[in-house]
Amino acid sequence: MSETEPVLLRDQADGPVPATPALAPRNEPPARPSLRQAPQVYVVGFWKRFVAAAIDFGVVVPSALIITWLVSAISGVRLPAETLHLLDIDLWIDLLLATDPAIIMGVVLFIAIGMTYLLVFHIVVGRTLGMRVMKLRIIDIYGDRPSPARCVGRCAGYLASAATLFLGFLWMGFDSEKRALHDWIAGTYVIRA
Repeated sequence: MSETEPVLLRDQADGPVPATPALAPRNEPPARPSLRQAPQVYVVGFWKRFVAAAIDFGVVVPSALIITWLVSAISGVRLPAETLHLLDIDLWIDLLLATDPAIIMGVVLFIAIGMTYLLVFHIVVGRTLGMRVMKLRIIDIYGDRPSPARCVGRCAGYLASAATLFLGFLWMGFDSEKRALHDWIAGTYVIRA
């Protein structure tokens, strides 16, 4: 058998299959394969991401309530206690529309704590605690962990998704690539880890 003759490989199911002949003589090293091969990833859909978000919400809300209570105690800004009922939705809407300082402070603190939580975990670990529990992680369009700039864009995308009456989050249930508005803004995917 000469050095340039093709080698026949035998696959037991299909019979003999001719291989392509080697382009380089045997004494030269073969050409290097591509340094960057495309990994196979599995993009995660709405329900797993919803459960991960619920876990993250369960972490952020108690933290935000404690910090808001401390700030309220220090600053002296409080809700009107005599008319406050927890399940009185009309009262909460009236206080929000009247721009009650306590409600505005609470909403701003809640958003700031949530965005800080998301940004820190996205930059440092590449996933939140809820994503870790659900075995998910974030990658950019190249398959790498997202850069800090992409993480900032992703967090800004969360605000845009919420500002559209949460339609930006629901988008992932109908998107062919299973990406929400914040994924499209930042150029990211959520995949199985």
